[in-house]
Amino acid sequence: MQITDVVGRAFAMPLTSPAFPRGPYVFTNREFLIITYRTDPDALRAVVPAPLEITEPLVKFEFIRMPDSTGFGNYTESGQVIPVSFEGVAGNYAHAMYLNDHPPIAGGRELWGFPKKLASPRLETEIDTLVGTLDYGKVQIARATMGYKHGIANHAAVLAGLQAPNFLLKIIPHVDGTVRICELVRYYTRHIVLKGAWTGPGSLELHPHALAPVADLPVLKIESALHFVADLTLDLGEVVYDYLAPEYAK
Repeated sequence: MQITDVVGRAFAMPLTSPAFPRGPYVFTNREFLIITYRTDPDALRAVVPAPLEITEPLVKFEFIRMPDSTGFGNYTESGQVIPVSFEGVAGNYAHAMYLNDHPPIAGGRELWGFPKKLASPRLETEIDTLVGTLDYGKVQIARATMGYKHGIANHAAVLAGLQAPNFLLKIIPHVDGTVRICELVRYYTRHIVLKGAWTGPGSLELHPHALAPVADLPVLKIESALHFVADLTLDLGEVVYDYLAPEYAK
């Protein structure tokens, strides 16, 4: 293989059999359970990187079923997303994500910088209750419940949330272990088709774990529970802040 062949083929690892295909990445019938809760402001400030700013001490704990996604297949994901603002525009910062499928773990980390780790999330309906659980190994670290379709949610508000910018902290080390890439990445979801959205009573319990510290952002008060199904396309990202660039290193 010639040098030009290497450069021409390289977009992901391994070179000759990448763990995921090139995008765009289309998701069909993506199902969300989102419990928004109030947490400790000091704990929140300790994990949100500048120049992002915290607007309120809120966290969104998400469970997402993805039965049909381009290149990534059929999987489930869970994690914590924090409402933030960047340059005066409201958005969301992905703090921690746990899922059960290798291609989106590899693709999410390599392309965008999603903070993905291998775990066992589930989202299912148990009689009259929507239930999300998250196990790290054999240890359950999160459980969410919501009354199934008790009320219709505000579709305009749900769409506005899906259309808002999302932020990630992308970190890639050098071969000597020092940081080589450290960037704040912004991305959007596009081509959104909202198929239904519902509200209801909700609950969330988090348990401490040394390697999956979701409970470090404790639940002080449940603010809302949201369940919706949508089709969407996950757009590629853009770098909005380079922590290693001379103009930013102050």
